[in-house]
Amino acid sequence: MANLNDIIQWCNQTLKTNEFKDYAPNGLQIEGKKEVKKILCAVTASQDAIDACIAHDADVLLVHHGYFWKGEAYPITGMRGQRIKKLIQHDISLIAYHLPLDSHPVLGNNAAIADLLQLEDITPLDATEKHPIGNIGRLPHPLSALEFQTLLQTRINPNILHLPASREKIQRIGYCTGAAQDFISKASEEMCDAYISGEVSERTFYEAKELNVHYFACGHHATERYGVQRLGKALAEQFGITYHYFEQDNPV
Repeated sequence: MANLNDIIQWCNQTLKTNEFKDYAPNGLQIEGKKEVKKILCAVTASQDAIDACIAHDADVLLVHHGYFWKGEAYPITGMRGQRIKKLIQHDISLIAYHLPLDSHPVLGNNAAIADLLQLEDITPLDATEKHPIGNIGRLPHPLSALEFQTLLQTRINPNILHLPASREKIQRIGYCTGAAQDFISKASEEMCDAYISGEVSERTFYEAKELNVHYFACGHHATERYGVQRLGKALAEQFGITYHYFEQDNPV
């Protein structure tokens, strides 16, 4: 059993949350019971994730996408109100980490992508950022676009959207998980052969072609399901508690 405040303090220090300017509050968003035995991790604090948390008798729901995003309406009503009501009724804490969990060099979503693809020589996509949320890595050997797509389908998501460029071989890879498709221009500036993110826009088709950078949309959910698992495992080891990961079949 661990103290909730100790968990929050450890996470905040480990992820250096105070050094990020984010779109939503990082850390404790809804406070539940003070003592924690079990954490359930999920990408998003959906109703299904909350129900899974209750079914597993978990004390904390740890997510990448929580609530209270910039620009959201203040009233806690409707769908969000029902979610929050259920968390409070069951005395479950909601903990969310967004950009800090993308960026962390060991626990982060981008770090996991590099590990999955066995990328080498990791450097920031934008060297001016104190804590880069995107990176560049190099494949051990050049691959054709089809070979690289097959690798992504095997390691990350079987449903990949490839927007082609004219380059015959791919080795230098830019990547940033989630909805970071517009960083393809930075990948071009950094002489990348391909760029990976989660989502795609209509304009991305033209950018990939005209910047001559292969673009692979691997799914927002699919590219961001790793950080919460790594953080949950780290918390389990640090505090002697248990964690469970709830996977939801989100095709986006």
